[in-house]
Amino acid sequence: MTGRIITARHGRPDLSRDVTITAREYGDWWARYDESGLHPDERPPEGLIALAQGAKTVLSSTLPRAIETAQQATEGARDVPADPMFVEAPLPPPPWPDFIRLRPGQWGVVSRVLWNLGYAPAGVESVGDAWTRVGRIITRLEELTRNGDVLLCAHGYLNWMIDRRLRREGWTRTMRDGGNHYWSWRIYEPAGEKRAVGTEVAAE
Repeated sequence: MTGRIITARHGRPDLSRDVTITAREYGDWWARYDESGLHPDERPPEGLIALAQGAKTVLSSTLPRAIETAQQATEGARDVPADPMFVEAPLPPPPWPDFIRLRPGQWGVVSRVLWNLGYAPAGVESVGDAWTRVGRIITRLEELTRNGDVLLCAHGYLNWMIDRRLRREGWTRTMRDGGNHYWSWRIYEPAGEKRAVGTEVAAE
């Protein structure tokens, strides 16, 4: 039986969002966010630990918050390969004047909308290239499911993109926990291979 694909978002990083900043400062803030590990108080939910224990393969992006999420989910009991293929889709700060100040979450929304509309400065992955990367990610995950369940510890928007592509290609999302918040996860099974819900937390 083909294994399941499980995607999880990382835990809460150790960086405050309680600031108002310019677009230029948001670029610096996002760089620090990418360098941040998890907040010291963060702990994975038991459901995610159970999924990690049952997964044949656990992977993460190369960003510290995802690496530490995988380490905590597996309770440090296994080596987790990290690959830049799984890093978050980019959030280039818009070229807006410095008198406009927003919170990081608000800049994230603005940046994501503009990026989806085609804004990608030189050296920044475009939305089209990101979708191409998602296709490669799914091919890799599908290959790994030949050996059993695969858990990917990655990022919110990238996981959403994976969700869209997986379901378009015939995978069924059978479980979701936590929406798109920190420590959330989704489980996908090939069409026709649904299995009984065990101790995992069902949602939606």
